[in-house]
Amino acid sequence: MVPVTKTLSTAPLAASEREECWHDVVSRTFIPLDVALLEREPSPGTIVSERLGAVQVAHVQAGPQAVTRSRRLIARDGREYLTLSIQQRGTALKEQDGRESLMGPGDFSLSDSSRPFRKRLEGEFSFVAFHFPRQELHVRDDDLREMTATAFTGDTGTAALVSAYFTRMAREAAGFDDAVRRRVAATALDLLTLLIDERRGHAGSRAPETAAATLVRVKDHIMRHLADPGLSPATIAAAHFMSVRRLHKLFEQDGATVAGWIRTQRLERCRRDLLRPTALEIGVAGIARRWGFVSPSHFSRAFRAAYGMSPREWQASPGPRGPLPADRPGGGLPS
Repeated sequence: MVPVTKTLSTAPLAASEREECWHDVVSRTFIPLDVALLEREPSPGTIVSERLGAVQVAHVQAGPQAVTRSRRLIARDGREYLTLSIQQRGTALKEQDGRESLMGPGDFSLSDSSRPFRKRLEGEFSFVAFHFPRQELHVRDDDLREMTATAFTGDTGTAALVSAYFTRMAREAAGFDDAVRRRVAATALDLLTLLIDERRGHAGSRAPETAAATLVRVKDHIMRHLADPGLSPATIAAAHFMSVRRLHKLFEQDGATVAGWIRTQRLERCRRDLLRPTALEIGVAGIARRWGFVSPSHFSRAFRAAYGMSPREWQASPGPRGPLPADRPGGGLPS
């Protein structure tokens, strides 16, 4: 199935028609909400959304407004959804379960559609929202209730990993097929579960459930050190205070090997870089070194084994190759 991206915008409408339309756009994208625009002449609003498994990802930008989920709307539709939103521009004041938090760029927070909440955005803003059914997040109700309308800064620790992973997932979603989308989304929710358990003092009580989150942390480390030719199972295990045996076990459960996964990520980035305008200037050997391959001959053999042609044949091959993301050493989404 080809992934579908939906774009809904009030930009083509006259200012006098935007409020009613925007109310409909927001409620159709998420859940029924009351939306009040706070400008005399409302600015255009746009939502670009796509689905990754159980998670809907929506990029939202608009002008000042207040959004409310009232008891009346809850009683009318009874839908139980959670939304994690990462603020990108502007600020948002969120209220739920007796808490109030101010979110600035880079902060993220959770809201629960089964209880009243309010969100006020005073100026022009943009954020990315991750919307999914409540049952997809395996945390206790009382723990979830203590986390809503809490601003996570995403600077350090597990919150930083959650923020980075969700942000990358949103940015790179268009390049995933359906199977990868489901897997990436499930891992994201595992990470969010880990964060909530950690904040509520249950981090050690769900070892089987958080194995996937541990693997994500390891893969994120690998991606950030992919250009280092000294990257090895021993250095990776040491960086995460685990044994090499446990590291291999994590990858075995994912149907892969440590060395094989590293090689695949390096080869894919070399494959993309070989098609860039600067490739001829850098040269095949230079691109290989850039991504951690020490031996040009070993790189050529590995490339041919993976793609059925040499690096130079790949450069010269005609036909579409798909989008070329702006990768850099350490970039990309761990999967």
